[in-house]
Amino acid sequence: MDKLEMSVPVLSRGKHRNARKGACFMEFASYLAGEPWSDHPACTHPLLAGVARDVNDCTTDAGRGRLAPLIPSVIGLTPDDPHVVPRITARCIQHALPVVSQERQYILAVALLVGERQIAQLDGRPLDSMEPESQAALEAVPAAAKWARTFTAKAHRNHPDYGRRTAPRAVSCAVEGISQACVPNPDDRLFDLLSAAIAEAEYWMPYQKTTVEEAPKQTTRAR
Repeated sequence: MDKLEMSVPVLSRGKHRNARKGACFMEFASYLAGEPWSDHPACTHPLLAGVARDVNDCTTDAGRGRLAPLIPSVIGLTPDDPHVVPRITARCIQHALPVVSQERQYILAVALLVGERQIAQLDGRPLDSMEPESQAALEAVPAAAKWARTFTAKAHRNHPDYGRRTAPRAVSCAVEGISQACVPNPDDRLFDLLSAAIAEAEYWMPYQKTTVEEAPKQTTRAR
């Protein structure tokens, strides 16, 4: 593989056998990390990698090149804190919920409420409490939020498949929903969603968490 070929990423949709056939976001990340060519490299948290693949594929050809500078930032982001999956999922849903189709709103509202309950349990807060960004997203879609609260109230409290199935599906639903939404700037919204997911993963890396805790005025989160 010619390193000169790879110096300026030209991103394209889907999975590729090698760089000469093209590359997606995470395939370039695997190359830069020195791993075998793959769109599922070990250098990135699985859910964050899923967000990156979805955003790569749902961004238009004209807008995809803007994602390239973000590639190095996902390398080495492998936090193992249990907050990571529900937090990344929440970030994606918060960006999508106000603009996606009504059908997707119902799906995403349920996933957001379930994830927020997991976060509340981890934080030792009341299960019906949630962070302001999630509350604002739900308030933007009152019909879906009302239905989701009724649905989740009747469901079992434990959701053992949340990290393995619910979160990845919710992330994909959010990304695809934005790409198909009747908004003038879907590529910009997808870029912002991926940036927010990366920032969330960075926050839960051990070094980053220490840094934030030493400067509490820079975050609004309750610790």
